[in-house]
Amino acid sequence: MNIWKKQFSLKQLNRLNEGCAVDHLGIEFTAQGDDWLEATMTVNHKTTQPMGLLHGGISAALAETVGSLAGFCCVEQHQAVVGIELNASHLRPVSGGNMIAKASPVRLGKTLHVWQIDIRDQQDKLCCSARLTLSVINQ
Repeated sequence: MNIWKKQFSLKQLNRLNEGCAVDHLGIEFTAQGDDWLEATMTVNHKTTQPMGLLHGGISAALAETVGSLAGFCCVEQHQAVVGIELNASHLRPVSGGNMIAKASPVRLGKTLHVWQIDIRDQQDKLCCSARLTLSVINQ
């Protein structure tokens, strides 16, 4: 079942994020299915904490980015979404490589969305499990 109400190519989704925090962190939308959206981010000096590991706040930013844009694509043209709660469990330390975040809907209501975002490393090991609640607003 296709959940998308707004049709954007991956190139268009990436263009929406040019010049903002998403662009600064190197988050790139790389794949989309009928009911999921995926983005990647490289772990480097911009995304690690002083001990050289992926910063937990950056994992949260990656999760909220992919979940929020997925939610935005699921609402009517005159609507947008805003994050109201994010829970992220950091399950495994990461010191390098590419992270892949995949957002899938748990519930798509008229006023609230809940998204599950799993962040995996290049070996497909789950590193962070996040749940994002979005409020649907009129623009």
